[in-house]
Amino acid sequence: MNKRLDLLHPYPFERLNELLRGVSPASNYNFIPLSMGEPQHKTPDFLIDFFCDEKTVRDGLGAYPPTRGIPELRSAIADFINQRFQLTSNPINAENQVLPVSGTREALFSIAQTIIDPGKESTTLLPNPFYQIYEGAALLAGSQPEYVPCTQKTNYLPDFDQVDESTWQKCQLLYICTPGNPTGAVMSNADLQYLIRMSDKYDFVIASDECYSEIYADEAKPPTGLLQAAHDMGRADYKNCMSFNSLSKRSNLPGLRSGYVAGDAEMLDKYLLYRTYHGAAMPIHNQNLSSIAWADENHVKDNRQLYREKFSAVMDILGPVWEMEIPPASFYLWPETPIDDREFTRKLIQHTNIKVVPGSFLSREVRNLNPGRNRIRMALVASLDECVDAAGRLKSFIQGSQYSG
Repeated sequence: MNKRLDLLHPYPFERLNELLRGVSPASNYNFIPLSMGEPQHKTPDFLIDFFCDEKTVRDGLGAYPPTRGIPELRSAIADFINQRFQLTSNPINAENQVLPVSGTREALFSIAQTIIDPGKESTTLLPNPFYQIYEGAALLAGSQPEYVPCTQKTNYLPDFDQVDESTWQKCQLLYICTPGNPTGAVMSNADLQYLIRMSDKYDFVIASDECYSEIYADEAKPPTGLLQAAHDMGRADYKNCMSFNSLSKRSNLPGLRSGYVAGDAEMLDKYLLYRTYHGAAMPIHNQNLSSIAWADENHVKDNRQLYREKFSAVMDILGPVWEMEIPPASFYLWPETPIDDREFTRKLIQHTNIKVVPGSFLSREVRNLNPGRNRIRMALVASLDECVDAAGRLKSFIQGSQYSG
């Protein structure tokens, strides 16, 4: 057996299930899950209609899919990236700077197996809190994760001032998540360009997880992306820059397992070599569906508006009794809890039948600091009515004495 498997931590939802074992949910309420970031909005009808076409499905099932992706999909992804992130001077090339992947989760994990040299002592930098895939990918690739705290003091952005020279020198891979999970914080163009300059100096790859980039509060201020920051620096080759995104959140297609990685052509060439052995090619009918999803923006705008309505309705109810902030992007709330986050989570389902995730399960304790301690993550993925119902229960819960009794 691979001994590195012993280094992996239990997944947050496994820990959550164990935490809630033996707790009896409030029977007078229907169950509302706010724990998992699984989009529940309706998949657009035009995508369902396309997927139900018999010829499309038969043709897809009757052929081995190309790992490199069909030309139509690569072109649709490149067009999306170039338009969305304003890559006018040095547009992404669909031929060698884009690869379709089976969702960002798969790609964010496997990219570490391509980038990290297991024969050298190395570090992999990641935000803290973080998406647990980053940590597992680093550990199984033989790299030491280094956790960069994201606290209220730094507007929930990674505090790279805490990374010492030795760690930078050993860094081979840096994961960022912008907009962030679970905070929704967005890195600025200047923040990203700082990391690109650090990559120039220390020669590491930046893997930017941007799967929440299309869910944001202000229609006039879409979050910037890593490739956009590199483009604005005049980087035609996007050296050491790898951007990851998917249709899961953008188009409410989490079950399609469709995303992309784009950027440095030299890196992508090696990653394609890895993927031909890895065997994670997306079925052709899924690739065809993905092509038309990336090409349409109307359904994405509608999707954003639904989240804005939910944030507004929930904050109208909870804002006066529980201090929290609407994030600039993503669909999460990240409030502080009046008691230990794990105990709060247990009591919450016991008294309200609402399931959330303790913040400490999404972070690691480093130098006596766990940035997620005494916070919870709430994903506003349920319907508007359910989110309003949940907010009302939470308000009563916070105003009452249930959490302290």
